[in-house]
Amino acid sequence: MHKTLIVTNDFPPRPGGIQAFLHSMALRLDPSQVVVYASTWKRTKEGLAATAAFDAEQPFTVIRDRTTMLLPTPRVTRRATVLLREHGCSSVWFGAAAPLGLMAPALRAAGARRIVATTHGHEAGWAQLPAARRLLRRIGEGTDTLTYLGEYTRSRIAGALTPAAASRMVQLPPGVDEKTFHPASGGDAVRARLGLADRPVIVCVSRLVPRKGQDTLIEAMPAVLAEVPEAVLLIVGGGPYEKDLHALALRNGVADSVRFTGAVPWEELPAHFGAGDVFAMPCRTRRGGLDVEGLGIVYLEASATGLPVVAGDSGGAPDAVLDGKTGWVVPGGAPAPTAERLITLLKDPDLRHRMGARGRAWVEEKWRWDGLAGRLKALL
Repeated sequence: MHKTLIVTNDFPPRPGGIQAFLHSMALRLDPSQVVVYASTWKRTKEGLAATAAFDAEQPFTVIRDRTTMLLPTPRVTRRATVLLREHGCSSVWFGAAAPLGLMAPALRAAGARRIVATTHGHEAGWAQLPAARRLLRRIGEGTDTLTYLGEYTRSRIAGALTPAAASRMVQLPPGVDEKTFHPASGGDAVRARLGLADRPVIVCVSRLVPRKGQDTLIEAMPAVLAEVPEAVLLIVGGGPYEKDLHALALRNGVADSVRFTGAVPWEELPAHFGAGDVFAMPCRTRRGGLDVEGLGIVYLEASATGLPVVAGDSGGAPDAVLDGKTGWVVPGGAPAPTAERLITLLKDPDLRHRMGARGRAWVEEKWRWDGLAGRLKALL
């Protein structure tokens, strides 16, 4: 029987887009043919309990390393090769190519016949640094295929690879569960609970980190409120930037028009998307291109929910928007053009409906999980 060993540092219950991507793909493979080797999320009592509960619910085998950060050390490499042999796996999928893909030669020697490694946004950053670029080149040579999210990440990563490895790259973006994210996802109940039933709502669902651009939205709010006085910005998610964002809302005099939900359980996210009239995340590239948006699955989840989107121009984010059709791309970190697009959408219900409907149709046509999972199966 053909079995696949998934080796990843990014797996639930650790939150994040890569984690959700890998889990969704794994669920669409034959569970009898999947073994996951992953790091431990948190070594606190609560973290260990959450991890054990999550693993027990999965239809496939999950084996946790004792570390909270899985790296290609000799110990981890030895354990991965032992698991490959013990479970009779003939293929390997690295959930993130860098740095775990450096284990590919050892796994090949242990019997892996197919090795696939998925790249995200951070590998595009690696491609810009001489030492990391050399490691990325080794990863490309050691694997059968490197997958990429979109043209932005492909073009940057390919430049670090040998021509042969670059020619073997295949697109494998994350998908959207259109049955989970849809216009009737429960947004009215969230609006009612938050006291926003009659107010125009700009929603942003994301981790609270500087790259995502929640600060740009807050800085855009004075201009938005001047034109749409009842508008409210609903910021959904948790993260290290939260205190700074609260302070920024106060400094800009818009604290009464910005709501923070904090971290929200995954199963409640569709309803929080649905609570918005417009989705906005004006992400920007930071640290000289090392901190960049790989794709931005949240834009597609918003489109599936029937919302128009306002996206930043960082990295591959524009790949998740049909500019002028499902929403608009704005310069990341620029409050004025962001406010202009938000005002236009909030004032024009017909435009919101047309863009939201086009986004929903695009997701159903191009971004469904089942088709993308079939692509992964073929690669493995």
